[in-house]
Amino acid sequence: MAAPNRERFLEGEGLQLMIIMLREKKISRNGALKVLNHALTGVEGASNCNAFIEIGGLGTFFTHFMKTPKKSKKALAESEYEEHVCSIIASLLKNARDANRARLFQKFEEDDCLKVERLMELNFKYLTKVRQVDERTREENSCEEDYATTKPQDDEMYLRRLDGGLFVLQLTSYIIGEVCVGGPLAANERVRTILNQKKASIEEIKTVLAEYANNVGDPENKEAREAEKKRILSLSSKL
Repeated sequence: MAAPNRERFLEGEGLQLMIIMLREKKISRNGALKVLNHALTGVEGASNCNAFIEIGGLGTFFTHFMKTPKKSKKALAESEYEEHVCSIIASLLKNARDANRARLFQKFEEDDCLKVERLMELNFKYLTKVRQVDERTREENSCEEDYATTKPQDDEMYLRRLDGGLFVLQLTSYIIGEVCVGGPLAANERVRTILNQKKASIEEIKTVLAEYANNVGDPENKEAREAEKKRILSLSSKL
């Protein structure tokens, strides 16, 4: 969504309309999530992000984060739905000012950190998906007689992993990082408890963040891309 259109969207109470559509829990929520994702993303979405929090959008939105709707002919694919909701949270974390950012972090402490548990559930789900893609690729390569000519190139392999769920894994890892570094102590402790229960490590989150940092941003805007890379790596270093 172009910057001037985002301003018109905000001034025309587009955010309020999207919240109403989400509350109705009908097929219109799919469109509402898509529009919100575009309206909130990037630095151009900062005003919309802060306004969304200030008009009380978090409560309605997080009901959609907590549960992916059952598959139907008209519903978004499960992975697309979860990508939208995770992308929205990531945008809110990147763009929210201090007071609004605090309100967002509070959501992860509510109900005995239930949203942290959902966040970790999604992270492990997409980690498994990406590992399955990696395993299939290794199996394909092992069956090829001329491995040197059939081995996927780095860009091809990265795109294959993105199609397999890597982007949602990166988003959930980024959200985990933000919650652990800037969020409530209880949320941080719950993340590490769940990691221990799953015999996993915060180092796995940091590995995903490192890959995310190396591929984030618009290749045409090197300065902005480098700044975002440094921000993500700085976040990872604090975990």
